[in-house]
Amino acid sequence: MMDMTEDTKKKALIAMSGGVDSSVAAYLTKAMGYDCTGCTMKLFDGEDSEQVLSKTCCSLSDVEDAGSVCRKLGIPYHVFNFKAEFSEKVINKFIDSYSRGITPNPCLDCNRYLKFEKLYERAKVLGCDKIVTGHYAVIEEKDGKYLLKKGADETKDQSYVLYTLTQEQLAHTLFPLGSITKKEAREIAEQNGFINFNKADSQDICFVPDGDHRKFIESYTGKEYPEGDFIGPDGDVIGKHKGIIAYTIGQRKGLGVAYGEPLFVKKICPLENRVYLGRDEELFKRDADVYDLHMISGEVPDGPFRCKVRIRYKHKEKDATVTPAGDGKAHITFDDPQRAITPGQAAVFYDGDIVLGGGIII
Repeated sequence: MMDMTEDTKKKALIAMSGGVDSSVAAYLTKAMGYDCTGCTMKLFDGEDSEQVLSKTCCSLSDVEDAGSVCRKLGIPYHVFNFKAEFSEKVINKFIDSYSRGITPNPCLDCNRYLKFEKLYERAKVLGCDKIVTGHYAVIEEKDGKYLLKKGADETKDQSYVLYTLTQEQLAHTLFPLGSITKKEAREIAEQNGFINFNKADSQDICFVPDGDHRKFIESYTGKEYPEGDFIGPDGDVIGKHKGIIAYTIGQRKGLGVAYGEPLFVKKICPLENRVYLGRDEELFKRDADVYDLHMISGEVPDGPFRCKVRIRYKHKEKDATVTPAGDGKAHITFDDPQRAITPGQAAVFYDGDIVLGGGIII
């Protein structure tokens, strides 16, 4: 346990969503001796119904829960308005991606631009040495460099959505939950009388709580996305789609196409306003390209390197060779074909438990 006198205490700003994870992160950080301040980032104003608001990440009930935990811990609590930044960096990109036939991961952008950019800037203004979140991941210093590693709880590991962290950000970030399990986090919360100890985990995109991203995009933009042709495996028109924003690579459910065998979304062409369908075996590929390449070490290897690559959040990473191609790009060749490699998702590189870096699939 870290022992600090009042004069030497370092300050930490805790990002608190109102959930159990960030609440326990605050408790553990205070137990380490830090002078803590809790905060909730107000990112989005959703619909007013309690059923919807209860599923979002910065609803009134979340603010109340986070404030309750801070009062119990005896630490200050603030709500920061980052709605404009969230709209620009996350929502607008989300909408633009779907309109171009690309499937984004908004959690990546929220972490990159809000939690570890805007919040980090706010922490520095407040004189805080560390920002703290409830992510299940581990930061380790080795030979003067900071490593990002998987969390101890494999079922909750969130290292995938943190691959854009820089050396400076890692040096000023704490992940107190990295070495414990979700079950242990809930036990700590219950033992300390936190109001949210048994609160359900958020399962949805915070600004699309009902999971219907098409409805959200049309409501948010006021636009309707026109129907177009479904093209079958033999190149024939076999039905009408409901607008390209409704689909992602590998999708089978909700197509509404009658065919003699199961079909899946194989390709989305916004210029043609067509969605191409294919058989399952047509979804497998060995190669992928990424842009916006980021390496945790800050150094891009001179040549090809071997690693394991995860192509979506719940994907099991697979053996591959990554070849940097300059201009922030890289080519990935998997040892075995992978199903539904999807533009807009992140390909994240691992060496065992260590996150090497990653990029966005083209």
